[in-house]
Amino acid sequence: MKGFKQFLVEEDGMGTVEIILIIVVLVGLVVIFKKQVTEIVNDLFDKIINQTNKI
Repeated sequence: MKGFKQFLVEEDGMGTVEIILIIVVLVGLVVIFKKQVTEIVNDLFDKIINQTNKI
């Protein structure tokens, strides 16, 4: 129990707020650039399919 209380008081490392902010920023970037990322992935898969059909 003493170790758990010390863990709650410890301030080393990243806190929950920082992790949540990082996640929010990443989700925001995905939402903003969703169309561009989807187009790039689709183009890559099309190229892969075309190359495998040539072999």
